[in-house]
Amino acid sequence: MTTPVATRWFGRLPLSIGTGIHRLAIASLVAQAALIVSGGAVRLTASGLGCSQWPNCMPGTMTPTPEMGIHGLIEFGNRLLTFVLAAIALAMIISVWRIRRTHRTVFWLSISLLCFIPIQAVIGGITVLSDLNPWVVSLHFLASIVLVAAATLLVNRTGREARGEELVAPGPLTGTLRTLGWTVAITSALALVLGTVVTGSGPHAGDPSSPRHDFNLYLVTRIHVVPVYLLVIATVLGLYLAIRTRASAQLKRGYIMLVVAVLAQAAIGYTQFFLGLPIGVVMLHMVGTALLTAAATNVWDRSTGIVPL
Repeated sequence: MTTPVATRWFGRLPLSIGTGIHRLAIASLVAQAALIVSGGAVRLTASGLGCSQWPNCMPGTMTPTPEMGIHGLIEFGNRLLTFVLAAIALAMIISVWRIRRTHRTVFWLSISLLCFIPIQAVIGGITVLSDLNPWVVSLHFLASIVLVAAATLLVNRTGREARGEELVAPGPLTGTLRTLGWTVAITSALALVLGTVVTGSGPHAGDPSSPRHDFNLYLVTRIHVVPVYLLVIATVLGLYLAIRTRASAQLKRGYIMLVVAVLAQAAIGYTQFFLGLPIGVVMLHMVGTALLTAAATNVWDRSTGIVPL
């Protein structure tokens, strides 16, 4: 039986999506991107086995001990970020609870973000228990990419409501723009997947004792840039057509942000390769990965409108 306190609390929940819920969606996107950067910091500082156990950090303790030094703190800090993500996702679900039937996509995106967090944590545990096997590390990273994409969709839909817009992908949208939207999504996904193979073949394993792919680093890097070139072409062409066909301002802004993200990421990628993968530049590449994922998802979403409101 519902208590009067619970009834009053429930009655205060929003009946529409406003700026508060939209800010929660943005916080979710920022936190998911931060998890990618945090995971990169763990790998680049060789702290991947700073906590050698899971779910404990070390045998008999959930937290790092002084003997583990800075590596234990870095790895444990990455684990703690999971609780921040869970708190934001739970707050989002509570905020949209009363409108869950009229805003199903927003509600189920919020549910998926919360439910995927423990799955991601388990993958992280397998990563540690497998001594940072590069295939498992790649899966751990790609799971975060999926969460960034889902959070971007959530930001678009809550932003639409908060600003009073009718559609996420308003017209006119030509068939070519829709095709380019799919091209952006597919080529960026391929670039990210192949990027994990490059990472797994490089020197930054997360721990000196961790295994590496037995691939030629130069060769897999050259393969990785093929979908990047295609992404650059699709992005520039998409921006040109969005301007020529008088597409929505949202799509034009989306393409401009994608152009900036792609060019910056490409410049950073070439720089890190020719400088021998210095940690600072590789970290910038990780930041760019999160930004590129959000920008590409945004363009795909606003070019196709395939995800329901």
